[in-house]
Amino acid sequence: MSAASPAQPAPSTLSTVTSLVATAVLLLSAHGASAQTPPLKPSGPAAPAAAASSPVVTPYGAQLEGFVYPHPVQRFRFTSQQQALEMAYMDIAPTGKANGRTAVLLHGKNFCGATWDATITALSAAGFRVIAPDQIGFCASTKPASYQFSFAQLAANTQALLASLHIQQATMIGHSMGGMLAMRYALQYPQAVEQLVVVNPLGLEDWQAKGVPYASIDDLYRGELKTSYDSIKAYQMKFYFNGHWKPQYDKWVLMQAGLYSGHGKALVAWNQAQTSDMVYSQPVVHELSQIRVKTLLMIGGKDRTAPGANRASPALQAQLGHYAALGRLAAKAIPNATLVEFPDMGHGPQVESPAEFHDALLRGLNAH
Repeated sequence: MSAASPAQPAPSTLSTVTSLVATAVLLLSAHGASAQTPPLKPSGPAAPAAAASSPVVTPYGAQLEGFVYPHPVQRFRFTSQQQALEMAYMDIAPTGKANGRTAVLLHGKNFCGATWDATITALSAAGFRVIAPDQIGFCASTKPASYQFSFAQLAANTQALLASLHIQQATMIGHSMGGMLAMRYALQYPQAVEQLVVVNPLGLEDWQAKGVPYASIDDLYRGELKTSYDSIKAYQMKFYFNGHWKPQYDKWVLMQAGLYSGHGKALVAWNQAQTSDMVYSQPVVHELSQIRVKTLLMIGGKDRTAPGANRASPALQAQLGHYAALGRLAAKAIPNATLVEFPDMGHGPQVESPAEFHDALLRGLNAH
């Protein structure tokens, strides 16, 4: 994926955002968070316990250094857009009788490969080899200061990773933004997909076409810089978990908050702003009828996720993110789709009710 032409010099009038990002790059270099960053290793106890109302946020490095992943992290080094990058991933062998299948887990925008911990255990025990990557710009992977993010590019990166592991065909399982990516991957590389599973995927409605106002990446970046444990929890409680909170959710909020608290905060926020624009501007809803692989659509009916809805009028907000209806429309649009509904769950059924979710997932995979 090497580019064919030399990189262009940056404009002479640098914005405040670019300056902050450049500063972040220097900080990253000083701390060794580059394409040569060694694999993550368990480096101590988990984040210290704190009062439920005000947990202590442990700052992590720009590539999530300091956070302990549930399995050893490996790194796929490659060149994309004239940059040396690395994609962190976990590669877990079956613990049960091997079934010869590989499952690739694609994380959501506010999640990481590590968030799939319980799903990795369930799939591995069922005989799957499991690959759980962190996409470029996220979690333990490279945070490039300059990168054109698109779902097509992330799909190409993922395909390159699997090719490096000699995996010709896999079951692609994506959640939230990862569901959008999984569908793009299936559209882009249909012969490489044995089965497609999407869990409350984003992109099932076109927010721009529905009237959600555009926000520039600069504006999104300024908002991202304000991210905190409290803001992450408030957002997830409202849109993901229907106003209810369980203590086990805190681990993943603290993971994300730690990225925004470390020395790489500016670069983390910049990539998050870029990928927010990607999610807003590249819906997959208009191409659902072109998905030709067998698809399992898993929907939490209480989910109300609609990126950018906070920019819309109250009347428009009330019309967005109705996943019970969106899931049924998607199931009708995808030619070979099976819909599994969790009426009382929200955006992350695999986190909210792991046993029920994994039972349904394995039944859907075995029905293949």
